Amino acid sequence: MNAALPLQGLGVVITRPRGAAEALAAALEREGAHAFVFPALSIEPVESSPALEAALAGLETCDLAIFVSANAVELGLAAARRRASWPGSARVAGVGEATAQALRNSGFGEVISPTERHDSEGLLACRELQAVNGSAITIFRGTGGRELLRETLERRGARVTYAECYRRVRPQTDPRPLLEAWSRGEIQAVSVLSAETLENFVALLGAEATPRLAAAALVVPHAAVGAHPLARRFGRVLVAPPGPQGMPGALVSLRMPS
Repeated sequence: MNAALPLQGLGVVITRPRGAAEALAAALEREGAHAFVFPALSIEPVESSPALEAALAGLETCDLAIFVSANAVELGLAAARRRASWPGSARVAGVGEATAQALRNSGFGEVISPTERHDSEGLLACRELQAVNGSAITIFRGTGGRELLRETLERRGARVTYAECYRRVRPQTDPRPLLEAWSRGEIQAVSVLSAETLENFVALLGAEATPRLAAAALVVPHAAVGAHPLARRFGRVLVAPPGPQGMPGALVSLRMPS
């Protein structure tokens, strides 16, 4: 008889946009988990605008292009390449390993990326982003979001431009099947990547889910998301380590005796 898989029987809700959620669900199910795909965030490309066109035109004299997510890589490169070929002089950087890997998969051999903390703070700590006085930097991102990258790089003397190539929206995901599974005791954990996703998830489920959340663990990529006020509604918060084994490793701890 085969040994039990490490996540055997563990019910996990995956709240990422559908494509990314389905990929993670498949990986967790190979470890024995029962994954529930419940997108609490959707990504939509934005229409061209004068600001976006100006940012893309400026790539010809750009020293560094920063991509904040894999979505920024996919949609930002598509927008840039519709306009012209990628300028050979511009270096690229990714916030986190998933973003860096998306850049490598898109043909970039040299990618600046943090090796420890996989977020904006981690990228800003990289040696290549310290001496940027006078550099032209373009940040590919969604509309809105944190200003830390821009503010820090401008304090270091860089000229920073946003290329906002997508927007994040709350999908109209039906919560009833998920709540029914929860009522049957099939869910023990919820995974969210951002504070916005957490807010959307709680709003989509409504007040009926409050006692369910209190009995479940919330799995987040870094402590900032876990510090969100809505995280207190969960019985436990787990910070997953970076890398592909971070999420399974955090979930394995739920199988251990407390």
